[in-house]
Amino acid sequence: MTIPARLSIVTLGVADLGRSVAFYEAIGWTRSAASNDDIAWFALAGCAIGLFPRGELAADIGVPDGAGGFGGITLAINVESEQLVDAALATAVAAGGSLAKSGQRAEWGGYSGYFADLDANYWEVAFNPEFPIAADGSILLP
Repeated sequence: MTIPARLSIVTLGVADLGRSVAFYEAIGWTRSAASNDDIAWFALAGCAIGLFPRGELAADIGVPDGAGGFGGITLAINVESEQLVDAALATAVAAGGSLAKSGQRAEWGGYSGYFADLDANYWEVAFNPEFPIAADGSILLP
């Protein structure tokens, strides 16, 4: 079998589900009706984000919950301009997130910055002129 080359769901382990839902709603995302008291879902272009209590997520995997520090993963949102990068970062900070790196020109020819959500999940917001945005919001890789 070949594993399909696609991303369907990213599940973020969060410390306080209600607080995290409020953050993602404050940045303008709409919670899916598929959400319940145990998990919150947000539909994104091409995939979904699930918010699930961190300890329960670790238990589901069968690993200890080692909260803290950088987990070695970032998530990225590509946007259509440098101005939209800065606007998205400002929205995340206004919603209670923290600015990890302000928008700036990148060595790869684009413009990007990072914010962290309430549980230190790092999101890059980037404008990459080499990766145009399709009508469905996905990126078009050359």
